[in-house]
Amino acid sequence: MSGILGYARVSTGDQDVAGQMMRLEQAGAIKIFTDVRSGKSMDRPGLTELLTYARAGDTLGRSLGELLTIVTALKDRGVALLSLEEKIDTSSAAGELIFHVFGSIAHFERRLIAERTKDGIAAARAKGKLPGRRPLDPEKASAALKLVEAGVSPTEAARQLGLGRATVYREMALAGVRRTA
Repeated sequence: MSGILGYARVSTGDQDVAGQMMRLEQAGAIKIFTDVRSGKSMDRPGLTELLTYARAGDTLGRSLGELLTIVTALKDRGVALLSLEEKIDTSSAAGELIFHVFGSIAHFERRLIAERTKDGIAAARAKGKLPGRRPLDPEKASAALKLVEAGVSPTEAARQLGLGRATVYREMALAGVRRTA
């Protein structure tokens, strides 16, 4: 039995795949695989499971940029791609052409952004500026850890010290500090 397979991904645990799953279900997905991983990483268990599960005649769904790197391998296995966002279906010649045109445009866009970023960093350095994040004040990091060890939530510790919540969690992980609930 072949059908539409879905793939929903969010970058962080703060985000939710529910909206993506609803759209995939509305599109007729018979099985949906999920990941909470950065789009930059191809180390995604849900995607790996999806690719292992896919059979000839199946159609996969996710955004175009996500699947550019794997669509050729899928085609060799007789698996088509259906991108809900871009309304592309590679089971037809026209859909495959549009997929590759959009893929080229997405690649071009990524390269432009990278070039502009590189130029901006070079211009900032030429003016004597140091681009990037400022180093974390060790005193603030230590204070955050002490607050958490004293029972203050990481979110509250971050708010009190003017730090990002992710920064406090990262420092906790580096220091081996566990939150006491």
